[in-house]
Amino acid sequence: MVNIEYLKIPKDRVGVTIGKNGKIKHQLEIITKTELKIDSETGNIAISSTDETEDPLAIWKARYMIKAIGRGFNPDIALTLQNEDLILEIINLQDYVGKSKKALVRQKGRIIGKGGRTRQIMHDMLDVEISIYGKTVSLIGKIENIQMAKEAIEMILEGSRQKTVYAYLEKMQDKLKRKEFDEMVNGPEDPKQYLREDLDNDIDYTDAEEDYNQNAIDAGFTEDDEPEEILSTEETIREILRETAEEEKLRNQEN
Repeated sequence: MVNIEYLKIPKDRVGVTIGKNGKIKHQLEIITKTELKIDSETGNIAISSTDETEDPLAIWKARYMIKAIGRGFNPDIALTLQNEDLILEIINLQDYVGKSKKALVRQKGRIIGKGGRTRQIMHDMLDVEISIYGKTVSLIGKIENIQMAKEAIEMILEGSRQKTVYAYLEKMQDKLKRKEFDEMVNGPEDPKQYLREDLDNDIDYTDAEEDYNQNAIDAGFTEDDEPEEILSTEETIREILRETAEEEKLRNQEN
């Protein structure tokens, strides 16, 4: 019996999903032993089982990886989801900012940070891949790391200051390091498979994607911004905290 699942991705991500000469589509089919039928005009995709399909979750896994590509991830990163330790989490920004385009662009700019600094710090400290695309922020990583990154993003969306978010990230990084050490001493926890039921809801994110994609990346930055010296994650955080402390000191003196 042939099982079929359907999903829809933004039309501007169809070419990435297929790849040059069909390379990415072929990789997905080989990895999951499924067959993909992709409508380039609409972005509709049908995933069906084949005679070679053995894994009962094969269609779900293919859907998972395709959804990640559709949410802006590089295919090489999306394909890491074949690792059962990794999950995909999609945050719908409209749940936090409503339908205001201006608010959406502003908040995406805050999550990215000047020169991409905030996003890079989250990536480096929590070992989580982050894609900011359209009306969503998507994360790929281990479930505990994803929960921490999602909390940091929600703090930003709810108006927390950068200093507070960076302090939280430092605390979570220390927690992850302690856990890694414990696993080295006591052995890893029992492996578990996490099925993300929330990802089975095919929310249509395609409306006005083109309005936001590149604009949001550059949101809040002007052509006059000069490239900054590249610092390590720890140096960057110390510099930000120092700048914030100086700003607070000046405000207190003015008052």
